[in-house]
Amino acid sequence: MGAAEPVVERENETEADVRERDDAKKEDSEVKDLEKGEVGFEERVIYSSSNANNDGVDDVHNNNHQEFQLSRFNRLNPTNPLRIVLNNNTRVAAPSPVQSQRSQPQSQSQSQSQPRSTPTPQQQQPVTLNSRKYTNRISLFLFILHMCLAVALACFLVFKGVQGLIQSSESMKRKEKRVLKYFLPQVEAATLMSIILAFTWQGAIRKWPTFMVHFILWCTFLMSLAAGILLVCLQMPPTDGLGVCFIAFAIGNGLYACWVSHRIKFCCKVFSLSLQPMSKFRDLNRPTYIMLGVGFVWISLWSLAVIGALNFYFPPLIIIALVLSLAWTTEVMRNVVNITVSRVIALYYLRGMQSSTQFCFLRALTRNLGSACLGSVFVPTIEALRVVARALNLLEGEDEFMFCCAHCCLRVMETIFRNGNSWAYVQIAAYGKGFVNASQDTWALFEKEEMEPVVDADITSSICFLTGVCSGSICVIVVAAWTYTVHRTFTATISLLTFFIGYLLTRIAMAVPHACVSCYYVCYAENPENRLFDKTIKDRQALLKSARDEIVPTPRVHRTRRS
Repeated sequence: MGAAEPVVERENETEADVRERDDAKKEDSEVKDLEKGEVGFEERVIYSSSNANNDGVDDVHNNNHQEFQLSRFNRLNPTNPLRIVLNNNTRVAAPSPVQSQRSQPQSQSQSQSQPRSTPTPQQQQPVTLNSRKYTNRISLFLFILHMCLAVALACFLVFKGVQGLIQSSESMKRKEKRVLKYFLPQVEAATLMSIILAFTWQGAIRKWPTFMVHFILWCTFLMSLAAGILLVCLQMPPTDGLGVCFIAFAIGNGLYACWVSHRIKFCCKVFSLSLQPMSKFRDLNRPTYIMLGVGFVWISLWSLAVIGALNFYFPPLIIIALVLSLAWTTEVMRNVVNITVSRVIALYYLRGMQSSTQFCFLRALTRNLGSACLGSVFVPTIEALRVVARALNLLEGEDEFMFCCAHCCLRVMETIFRNGNSWAYVQIAAYGKGFVNASQDTWALFEKEEMEPVVDADITSSICFLTGVCSGSICVIVVAAWTYTVHRTFTATISLLTFFIGYLLTRIAMAVPHACVSCYYVCYAENPENRLFDKTIKDRQALLKSARDEIVPTPRVHRTRRS
């Protein structure tokens, strides 16, 4: 037995020597293969590491052997095919369970450091809140061109007016002096009165939103009715026609106030909630002050240009062109205020930021001015046609032709409204989108959150519109009585003009609460889980879905079969 032990030791030594010689041969051959750039290195490394679990001595030897091979591998040229293949992880032999457990942390670190070779879907670029591109450049160019022509025409007409006072005949001089005496003071007074009324309405809505919604609905009814009755009582054909229009509008306004009575409570609540962030921005009204100041100066120059047009060719056409220019300019001013306030309030809702009002105002005057110009042309037109289409839909009865026309017009206007609406100004201000894209994206948000019935039934825009009508009616009452006592023939013309000025300037100031309400709806649709919003809109949606809200259906005339 004692003699057998040395034999076993010698056999073990022989086997170890054999393994060492075999490993040395393999090492030499693998070094040659590495220099040649062959691909079989990785498989042999894994195979040798799997066989290294037989005993502790072999494990240590094979680990040293593997480290030597890896050191050889690290010396390879980066352009060597073997290293390229291994870096790309394209050929890997099936590892043993032990090797897979050991190589798992290493593979995870490699997967984190090295990009995957499999194609991954491209992620959408995050929407930036600081877009530097100019939106709707064609509209911006047209508006700037229009303003250059309007200023040049106004200056030229003022020159013609002064020339007429100096060099024209006595009859022309008397005519221009009469217009200056009995036309210009009334227009300037109406402009100042409109600015005062505009700030009065805005301040009252901020303090007492619930009361003012009811007050505006019925005060507009009374003021427009009073203006119409006053003009009819003047007993002149032009004032009679104008007075009938005011009375007809007052009747429609009263019917509308009764029809939307079930929506007033929700509108008051939205007004109260949406106006709360205004207290955090003390200078939020500064753009309104600037725009109304510029509006006063421009209307003064515009009035002198109207007087000068009387001493030039085709006075009616020139005055109509000046009126259209004034309407577009003041509407752009209103939308500039709207975009400025929308950006300040939207960034507060979306990011919790307190932005600089001055920076937002400069941005609205530069990068987003094209969208304001385009929206100023299309939004009033689209909304007016939409109201007409809805009126036709209400009035259609047994007439099949009227039925088809009403529904066709309504569907067309609904389609157009998706591509151009006043809700778009929020995304124009926040993300710098174009007018059409912003309209489509905003309406898609409403559809996603099932908010179309809620926003479609909103009466905020109607309240702002009626506020402008109320201011215009008050101006008509004051100016018509004044002009009738000093120069009767100008009564109808000046009354119509002062109503127009009062409406436009009041709408500029009312753009601030309108923008706050728009931001409340649009930002809620973008992130309903925002902590700044409560359950007001959710409760409204639940009421509409459960049919517990008193929604007035579209009246239809039932068809009777004739025997």
